[in-house]
Amino acid sequence: MGNLKKLDLYQNAINKLRPFEDGMLKQVRDFYRVGLTWTSNALEGNSLTESETKILIEEGLTVGGKPLRDIFEAIGHARACDYMFKLVECKKINEENILHLHKLFYKNIDENIAGKYRDIPVFISGSEYPVAKKENIQNEMHVLCRWLETERQKYHPVKFAAILHKKFVFIHPFRDGNGRVVRLLMNTALIQDGYLPVLIPPILRNDYILLLEKAHTNDKPFINFIVERELESQKDFLRLLHIPLPGLEHSKGVDKKC
Repeated sequence: MGNLKKLDLYQNAINKLRPFEDGMLKQVRDFYRVGLTWTSNALEGNSLTESETKILIEEGLTVGGKPLRDIFEAIGHARACDYMFKLVECKKINEENILHLHKLFYKNIDENIAGKYRDIPVFISGSEYPVAKKENIQNEMHVLCRWLETERQKYHPVKFAAILHKKFVFIHPFRDGNGRVVRLLMNTALIQDGYLPVLIPPILRNDYILLLEKAHTNDKPFINFIVERELESQKDFLRLLHIPLPGLEHSKGVDKKC
C-alpha cells in the first residue's frame, strides 16, 4: 500500500472520532503546542529540552543557566502556535497571516525586524542555491500567496503542505526565523484540511536539510519525507487513543493462523 493511501486510510479513522470534545481538543492542541515548539526550535539549535520547553510554556517557569534567547524562542513559538490554531477555520493562508506568525515568534528577540521582510541579502550556509534577492522578496511573496489561493485544491493536502514549505524556504523572506515560520505555515495548511501537525525531531535534522537542498532539482523525496512524518503523527495519535491502526486487522489474523 502506498503512503498516500495509508494517509487517507488513517485519516478516515481519525475523522470518525470527530468532532473532538472540548477536553480532547485542548489536550491535542496542548500536546502539539509543546511538541512543535520543542522540535522546531531544537532543529535550529535551541538548547531547551522537551521537558524544559513544556515547563516554560505551560507553567511559566524558566530554567537556570539557559540562554535568554532560547527562552524567548520557546515563548514566541508557543504564541505563534496559538495563532496557528486560530487559523483552523479560515481554510486559507494570506500574507498577513505569514507576517503575523513571524512577528509573534520574533518580537521578543528583535522587535525592529519582527513581522518584516528582510532588507539585506542572505544566503543559506551549505546550500548551492541562492535565495530571493531582497528587492524581489515582496513580489515573490505575492506570487506565493496567489499560488496559495488558487492552486491549493489541485493537490493532496499533505503534498500541498510540503510544496508550500519548499517554496517558502527558497524565498527565505526574513532575516531570521524562516525555518520556524515555514514549519508553522506547513502545519497551518495541514490542520486547516483536518490533518494532524507534522513533527520533525532533531534526530532527523540532517535528512531534512539534505532533502530540502535536493528539492531544488527533485522535490519528490522531500514530499515523501513530509508524508512519512504525517503518517507518524497519525499513528501516534491513534495509538494514544488505543485505536488499532487501519489496514492491520487482516495481517493480525494471518499472524494468529501462523
